Amino acid sequence: MKLTGANLRLSWYVLACLLAVLTYFCGLDGQHIPKNGDEYVYEHITRLTADSDKLLPLQSQLDNMRNTKPPMLYWQGIASTGWGRNWTLWNLRYPSVIYTLLTAAMLFMLGWKLSKRVETGFIAALTFLAFFTTYRFGRPFLTNPPEVFWIFLPFFVLLYWRQAFASRWLIPLLLGVSIGIGFLYKSFALGLPVTLGLAGWYLHQRHYRVTEFIRQDALKVVVAIAVAVAMFAMWFALDPDPQAVWKEFVVGENVGKFDPHGPSYLSKLFWGGSSIWSYALAFLTNPGLLTFPVAALFFVAYRRRGQLSNEEKLLWIWIAVMFLSFALPSQRSGRYLLAAMPAVALLCALNWQHIGRRVFIASLVLAGGVIAFIAYLAVRLQAEIPDTYPLTFWLLIAGAGILALLAIAIPGFTRPGINVVALLVLLCLAAFLRPLDGALGNYSAGAQHYASGKDVAVPCNFRAMDEGHRFMLPGAQISGYSEEQNLTASDLAARYSLFAVQLAQNDNTQNGGCADCKIIGQRLDIRGRQSSVELKEMLLEGKVFQHLFIREVLMESPAGIKISPPLTLAQTCR
Repeated sequence: MKLTGANLRLSWYVLACLLAVLTYFCGLDGQHIPKNGDEYVYEHITRLTADSDKLLPLQSQLDNMRNTKPPMLYWQGIASTGWGRNWTLWNLRYPSVIYTLLTAAMLFMLGWKLSKRVETGFIAALTFLAFFTTYRFGRPFLTNPPEVFWIFLPFFVLLYWRQAFASRWLIPLLLGVSIGIGFLYKSFALGLPVTLGLAGWYLHQRHYRVTEFIRQDALKVVVAIAVAVAMFAMWFALDPDPQAVWKEFVVGENVGKFDPHGPSYLSKLFWGGSSIWSYALAFLTNPGLLTFPVAALFFVAYRRRGQLSNEEKLLWIWIAVMFLSFALPSQRSGRYLLAAMPAVALLCALNWQHIGRRVFIASLVLAGGVIAFIAYLAVRLQAEIPDTYPLTFWLLIAGAGILALLAIAIPGFTRPGINVVALLVLLCLAAFLRPLDGALGNYSAGAQHYASGKDVAVPCNFRAMDEGHRFMLPGAQISGYSEEQNLTASDLAARYSLFAVQLAQNDNTQNGGCADCKIIGQRLDIRGRQSSVELKEMLLEGKVFQHLFIREVLMESPAGIKISPPLTLAQTCR
């Protein structure tokens, strides 16, 4: 099954790209896609800003969470939902996928041009899309997809059109516009890595002759950054409350990241979840199933350091400045390195043949283990709830497993197959979660109709998480209460007329302990946390359904006056 012949290889990679597009759009409207909790906050701000019929100032009911990001993402959401008239997760998220696919297209063009081989272009694009963090952060309604695109675009231009380095005004101005849009999506803090990156690239082109760089290129970098900063400053000029922008965004969101919040700066630098070591490890964890090839890339690059091409050196400069820039704040996260991952994917593609086959086999074995685990969970869920998964799901699982085995067994198929297998694993995950976004995981039409126009209290364990229920109970007036209070159904009945409560699968009490409450509807949800005992029972005793899933029941309390005091901000999702 060795892929030989230009036409056969081309057909394989074209089909792989179609698979990638399908994978990224599949289940895009789901509540359970891999994502980040910040999406709820962004949905909240976008919805209220759209309701205000004004683009600025941004609106929020969250405590100290209004100007949490520049306005571009919220304006994007307002545009894609038609000022909130078409308020669906699909409409909020599809621009993110488009941005991610456009970034992959840039990598395809660069891989093809730099290697003179179209196959390398396909590998670069597919590797980027096969990274788990690309999948996790490149689809939801988050700042990351546009940030990665607009910040990487200037470096794409310089790398693809090498004559762009010589332009004195036009290209720097255009680069500044791209960077400025990136600032308006994420933060002016991106100015540090971008400035260092551009300066490093121009300096490298001058063979590190500093005097010549200062005389010929320094002004180009200054122009690009000045244009970007001027575009970002438009937020202050247009917002009716610029002081709030300064206090909440500049000071709170950016300067506040240098506050160690307890231990000293040096203590947090070397120990804990935000340490420099865990931050550096993100280069290996961000790729997901491609961890082993990326780890091998760093080893290969070091071994070939004297043979690296000029383009490879430029890409490594960008990766280095991204890492160093975001190592400075006290809060360090692998998410801050997402704008460097396109360069990592491109370097992987350029060194694809230098990475040993055993490394790819290790990733394929890992992928096989994940496929088996997904299949195991699906079997357990199917045993509890028959007909949960259609035949197509099992065919997908089987196909992914067979392809992984073939890629392991056939040397000529290992490298062409690895990215396809990784994408199929992501598709299997989406297919596994899909029933929870259908009838099984949603309230019935009758329950939705009953709740429409009424006040409904829902559980949440993250700020603004109650925004998710607005998609499941359209038309209802949603408010959140904190799960950490461990309120029973009876407690909630004393506070609310209509509320949702989460009950364990083995909870056999009548209406969760509120015998007089009326059940309006219920749905199946995934539990966010399991104890060590529960995890052991899931793995060893097969109690997957009992511990992995939870019932959320929509109840109406008995008629009467609610006598409990209202919840404080600390007790809500605000």
